[in-house]
Amino acid sequence: MKNFKEILNENPIFGIVSEAAQQLGLETYVIGGYVRDLIIGRPNKDIDFVTVGSGIALAEKSAEIAGITNHVNVFKNFGTAQFVYKDFDVEFVGARKESYRSDSRKPMTENGTLEEDQQRRDFTINAMGISLSGSNFGKLIDPFNGIADLESGLIKTPLEPERTFSDDPLRMMRAVRFATQLNFDIDGETFDAIKAMAGRIEIVSQERITDELNKIILSQKPSYGFKLLHQCGLLEIIFPDFVKLQGVETQDGKGHKDNFYHTLQVLDNISVHSNDLWVRWAAILHDIAKPATKKFSPKVGWSFHGHEELGARWVKGIFRKMKLPLDEKMRKVTNLVRLHLRPIALAKDGVTDSAVRRLLVEAGEDLDDLLKLCRADITSKDPTRVRKYLKNYDRVEEMLVEIQEKDKLRNFQPVLTGEMIMEIFDLPPCREVGVLKNEVREAILDCKIENEILPAYTYLLKVAEKLDFKPVKTLEQISVK
Repeated sequence: MKNFKEILNENPIFGIVSEAAQQLGLETYVIGGYVRDLIIGRPNKDIDFVTVGSGIALAEKSAEIAGITNHVNVFKNFGTAQFVYKDFDVEFVGARKESYRSDSRKPMTENGTLEEDQQRRDFTINAMGISLSGSNFGKLIDPFNGIADLESGLIKTPLEPERTFSDDPLRMMRAVRFATQLNFDIDGETFDAIKAMAGRIEIVSQERITDELNKIILSQKPSYGFKLLHQCGLLEIIFPDFVKLQGVETQDGKGHKDNFYHTLQVLDNISVHSNDLWVRWAAILHDIAKPATKKFSPKVGWSFHGHEELGARWVKGIFRKMKLPLDEKMRKVTNLVRLHLRPIALAKDGVTDSAVRRLLVEAGEDLDDLLKLCRADITSKDPTRVRKYLKNYDRVEEMLVEIQEKDKLRNFQPVLTGEMIMEIFDLPPCREVGVLKNEVREAILDCKIENEILPAYTYLLKVAEKLDFKPVKTLEQISVK
């Protein structure tokens, strides 16, 4: 058993809170995730204090002793307070008991004892506390034997699991999340309760569900969490489109791979090389439209033609449903899904510089992540095929680097802007300006002209003549930007 008194004395915040508790006469404990991680040696910058009394009063007194009285955030409606102390996010709350109505997402809370507060915690490994009071400073309070569950690698509820999950159904997802993050098992009785009560997750807000799902996605091996979600019935409720990937169909002796497990392998593969949540989401969604595009031909076998384009069009709807950001992060995922088949096509003999240029332009700043995704997409169990594919990607990357260094095409923009075209032809913003600009852009990408002002202007005039547009200003008369 660790000497918690010595460990706590290494961080001044525990002495500060202990002194504040003594001055206020409050029984106080550090509790929850920080205690769990302290025991297993896992870094944690979030410290939760629970006191039998006013958490707000304890926070304010602790901040006064620490000399940071102007930095306390008080949440009176919840009876909590928070401040930051030397990179630690410190939160205070009064001990409470809590329950949920069967049709509500919001808890009813009232003041309680430490024992009642520990009972309302989600899992035994998160219900341990360490006393900060007087002679008991550093004493571990572990009424549900969380230490043993930590040693056994087990996620288990402190009370009957049906009661714990009924009170807050999100705890079912948290069970999967902690199992995934810590590489633990879920206790059999606890897992059975999740399977029986999975439908109750529907009363939880999408934002809270997505937050837990993202934490699973960001774990070291996210496939473990997805498999647990699927086995307990939660995944088909929170992400039915993903479940549709599962299954293998055989016709005329020809079958296709199970795209559910293939996608999970791609997700694990990309997680080795990228901690970017949105790159991982791209891995999750890269084949999402395969069930909708699946076709069989006796000559070809199974095909999923156009799944990358359809999948890219689905990203926005999935992000909206999941309450994920509809901004540049969504654009990145959309772009990666749309382009994930393109690099391997460049490995063929006789590929043109124009095709390479187009990928560079369309991928833009996502190029490096696209290449990571493409390599992660190799899930063959045949080592010879894997070596062949990786060698092909090496060749593609060499081609991309060569063209990029020659043409400086990353984040490509045609030298002639829409504003310049409008000035040359005295046009307002309109569709025709876009047509002219696109013609110049395509000519540059097809290597018909250099991306330089004079050849671009000369080509523009030729295109404009065919469309019966006449210039009103010469190149020398416009504002070249």
